[in-house]
Amino acid sequence: MRAGGRDGVPVLVDGVDSLWSGTGLTSAAVELLGAGATVSTMEIDAPVAGRALVVVVDDRTAHGGEDSLGPLVTELLTEAGFLVDASVSVQADEVEIRNALNTAVIGGVDLVISVGGTGMSPRDVTPEATSQVLDRELQGISEALRASGRVAGSLDAGLSRGLAGVSGSTLVVNLPGTRAAIRDGMATLGPLASKVIGELSGLVE
Repeated sequence: MRAGGRDGVPVLVDGVDSLWSGTGLTSAAVELLGAGATVSTMEIDAPVAGRALVVVVDDRTAHGGEDSLGPLVTELLTEAGFLVDASVSVQADEVEIRNALNTAVIGGVDLVISVGGTGMSPRDVTPEATSQVLDRELQGISEALRASGRVAGSLDAGLSRGLAGVSGSTLVVNLPGTRAAIRDGMATLGPLASKVIGELSGLVE
């Protein structure tokens, strides 16, 4: 497994516990990630809206290529008041995606955003992996994301097969893997996510 150091250079670590040290995720959750994930931890101010984790589904990034999407999602989440525990890059593999999402849920984050793998090619399997994690789907969110994408002229967002829903007390949302779709999707998601997270927090208390 590789962890993205703060200088951007991947660092090989021997154990998953050291990889996630300081992120707030439990070791039991981290063990789900497996050997194919690339992780970048973040140093961010105290959360306002909750804790979040980003999952980038991209073969090239998972093998050590430059990640241009994780930092963007992290920036937008931070602007929205979230503490981002980490950005995790996984291959376009159903098991790896599912494990990364489960890691976030078991780790107790309030929101997990995946980017990539929501199209129509054979390797676009993010929705299939996500469906195995969700306890209940929130179709209103995914429909709102597609509608806003169409209005904004983003074909990737308008045609996305991405899902949104709740797993335990975590909101899980799939976004397409393009910068335009991410920016539009995050703008649309903000108030919806706040509403869902607020209700879920009320259930836990």
